[in-house]
Amino acid sequence: MVVDNGRRRPTIEDVAAAAGVSRGTVSRVLNGGVNVSPTALAAVNKAIKQTGYVVNTHARSLVTQRSGSVAFILSEPQEKFFEDPNFQVLLRGCTQALAEHDMPLLLSIADSEQDRERVVRFISGGHIDGALLFSVHAGNPVVSRLASLGIPAVTCGLPIGHEFDLAYVAVNEAEGGRLATAHLARLGRRRIATVTGPLDTPGGRDRLKGYKDGLEEAGLALDQKLIAHGDYTRISGQLAMEKLLKQDPELDAVFVASDLMALGAMDALARAGRSIPGDVAVVGFDDSPSATSAIPALTTVRQPFKRICEEMVRLLLALLDGQEPAAVILPAELVIRETA
Repeated sequence: MVVDNGRRRPTIEDVAAAAGVSRGTVSRVLNGGVNVSPTALAAVNKAIKQTGYVVNTHARSLVTQRSGSVAFILSEPQEKFFEDPNFQVLLRGCTQALAEHDMPLLLSIADSEQDRERVVRFISGGHIDGALLFSVHAGNPVVSRLASLGIPAVTCGLPIGHEFDLAYVAVNEAEGGRLATAHLARLGRRRIATVTGPLDTPGGRDRLKGYKDGLEEAGLALDQKLIAHGDYTRISGQLAMEKLLKQDPELDAVFVASDLMALGAMDALARAGRSIPGDVAVVGFDDSPSATSAIPALTTVRQPFKRICEEMVRLLLALLDGQEPAAVILPAELVIRETA
């Protein structure tokens, strides 16, 4: 091994000498390990650590025509990224999953028309290899543009209108809504309300479907006065709950389509003097950090965020290798705590 006391960066030749293999073998390891024996692979990886060798990503991109980076695109206002803990959990999970492949993740907020145009221009310019899309609303032009340009992309949640164009990872949201509503019915609640998410998102649409399925399963009639809509923010959950209480003061349970909105609903119930779960039982959706910090602790439907991130990265890497778009549907799980 060449020792240079920090005067120059280790090279592939240094790694090859330390591993006792050829320069070509090191190059094959750095480009995916194809046609490399397990013994040589282990020796090269050990030598990389010993020498402190760092891949020259610029030089690699000239050969592979890839940037080696991925975009995390959030189609929500910037303030929602900081308000909703789910986005930060997803960003961290995707960053960690991509780090295993030595690929950095670039955060892009694409809320306004100007932001969306800027993001599409940046991506189509070859600055990133693919995109992970979050909080995708139906008709989002970023989704349509990426699909038409053939940019490898994976959405978190079913991409409404592009179910066959893009890869996606989703929880079975309709089943989650059904589990939540059926649980409330088993507790003996008969005036079960719901606060939906935006109906142009898969979560808003499918969690509402699950609520209706749960009512039907329990033999309860659907009452439009027990349905209110939110936008996944805490204040929208509060306002929706206030509206529901005015429309039906006798309601005794509510399924809320996100934990953050559920916290807002709990705020409204407390202000109205309603006890939880005594007067009104509450179930959220996500199992975000806010669910366990709530007082009382929130019963909710769990989204396995770590696995969602891992599957999204796996599907994106498969697209980069030339595979066709695929979908992964993960099971929903009810987590029972104190609110129901």
